[in-house]
Amino acid sequence: MQNVFIGKGNLGGPVELKRLDGRNGEFVVASMRVMFARWGQNEQGDLEQVGGFWREVEIYGEKAEACARHLKKGARVLVMGEERDFMATDKETGEQVQVIKIVADDVALQLSRIESIVFQPSRAKEEVPA
Repeated sequence: MQNVFIGKGNLGGPVELKRLDGRNGEFVVASMRVMFARWGQNEQGDLEQVGGFWREVEIYGEKAEACARHLKKGARVLVMGEERDFMATDKETGEQVQVIKIVADDVALQLSRIESIVFQPSRAKEEVPA
């Protein structure tokens, strides 16, 4: 891999699944828009979102089909892959623009309830109702 990318984000919409013809037969690609937030500390020392960026994420094969089945808008995902940039034509202006896309090796669903218990020690000490 040239540009390794690892990030957590939220799906901005449904996963689009496409079946395409290739040299070795048909293959499957899933496309999804993911918002990756940037976090920082405010003056009180609390974490807050200080920015973020959207990326188009693609994944291929059986993993693409699994993403289409299991991931919904708003899902928290961990994306591991490679950033690639290329030139594309803007549909509205007709100008050439640079586009950055992530070609994923893995996309994993993050379980937010477990995250909140693990990363907030004060909550981990509380008893969970049965």
